[in-house]
Amino acid sequence: MSEKEQTASTISDEILIEKAKKGDNSAFEELVKRYEKKIYNLAFRLTGKSEDASDILQETFLKAYHSLNDFRGEANFSTWLYRIAMNIALMRKRKEKGKIFEPMERPLFTPERELYTEIPDWSTNPEAEVHNKEIRNVLSKALSSLPDDYRAVLVLRDIQGLSNEEVSEILKLSVPAVKSRLHRARLFLRGQVSKYFA
Repeated sequence: MSEKEQTASTISDEILIEKAKKGDNSAFEELVKRYEKKIYNLAFRLTGKSEDASDILQETFLKAYHSLNDFRGEANFSTWLYRIAMNIALMRKRKEKGKIFEPMERPLFTPERELYTEIPDWSTNPEAEVHNKEIRNVLSKALSSLPDDYRAVLVLRDIQGLSNEEVSEILKLSVPAVKSRLHRARLFLRGQVSKYFA
């Protein structure tokens, strides 16, 4: 790593943002370098297509560049970028035709019984080690079949590793709503994987 690269990588986001706002394109390029993999991974998990993920990545940074003066620093820069990427991805998904999603907005329990049957514990199944690739495919298909709202929460929380509070800020939901959607999304995925093991 050159001295110039080392210096750029130690500068805080806040300083880079201020420099970029003043027209320093190299400062914005550094911000792109820092976050492009995370934004691409988020977009890929949401769409399941590398071409769409690349498009969302480009659109996200274009929009961020043109809207940089609107960024007030009330949230982390990464949170702001995630919100832009999420909005772009969800708008693209809504424009797709022929996609019908089953709503998951229903109570998990009724006074009489649980709506979900008990799901077997597959975590200790020795065959799981042998079928990792198949499991990834099953998970990928299950993830893509989740309604957008649930997929967004699951990807941000479990795959991107953000906190409930960060997800709440990005998606403009309450923390309890984030937790509820996350719980339902996890149950759905676990159910799909359980079917595979059955």
